[in-house]
Amino acid sequence: MIRTHLRWLERGSCSHPQAMTIGGGSLCPVSFPAMVGVIRHPSRGVFLFDTGYDPAFIAATRPFPERFYRWTTPVSIGPREEWRAWLAAHDIAESEIAGTILSHFHGDHVAGMAHLADRPVYCARAGLQQLRRPGRIARVRQGLLAALVPEAVDAQARFFEDAPARALPSAFAPFAEGRDILGDGSLLAVELPGHCAGHWGLALTTESGQPVLLAADAVWSGRSIAERRPPPRITTALLGDTRRYRRTLDLLSTAATNNRELAILPSHCAHSARAFRDGDDGAD
Repeated sequence: MIRTHLRWLERGSCSHPQAMTIGGGSLCPVSFPAMVGVIRHPSRGVFLFDTGYDPAFIAATRPFPERFYRWTTPVSIGPREEWRAWLAAHDIAESEIAGTILSHFHGDHVAGMAHLADRPVYCARAGLQQLRRPGRIARVRQGLLAALVPEAVDAQARFFEDAPARALPSAFAPFAEGRDILGDGSLLAVELPGHCAGHWGLALTTESGQPVLLAADAVWSGRSIAERRPPPRITTALLGDTRRYRRTLDLLSTAATNNRELAILPSHCAHSARAFRDGDDGAD
């Protein structure tokens, strides 16, 4: 795989009772960061893996029934999460951003898309189709806020399902296949089903040679992977498919056990983010 530089950066956070995210967890609320992957390709520019939260999320959840999303998932979005402030804080030039890679279309992963709708968007066709289906109440129940994704995105979409299949390096086993979204083997989208319709991760190799799997919401924490502890059924059944979710968790656990050099980064795990940030490629 062509090596890329990855920074794994927080953009806003939300809180949930821990018990909703891992079996046997506490009923006390826990803060979950919304992480964004800033991927610098050696010749193609910068790609964002998801967008994290954005002040647009507050506007999108102001009316009913969308406000229920904010009530059930309290968020923290401060001045530092404003688009240009966040870019400046991390020395990212907006003109360098060549495209966005969306793991899925839940509000905490797409809230910044209004800033990026004029450039390529790599995503799952199944996820975009779900977002565009009628029924505001049904969408809110599924964690979808159509107002966050301008219709211009549809014309810019490059679908994972249409990208050529490519074998993954052995460091990602038992995951065997990805979709080559840039056509050069650098960034391979990996289907991680169960969380919701059209949920994918991303496999890459950093400049230092470390294999990384950006796992999005396939799990909420590295602890779930290490202990093979999924969320309760009420959580996985509400958003997706429990059986497929647990199968994906088993694959992630096997990958982590068999490949000690592999970094698996869930989008809401502060511990995994700190561990990666302490390494060479994760340093800001």
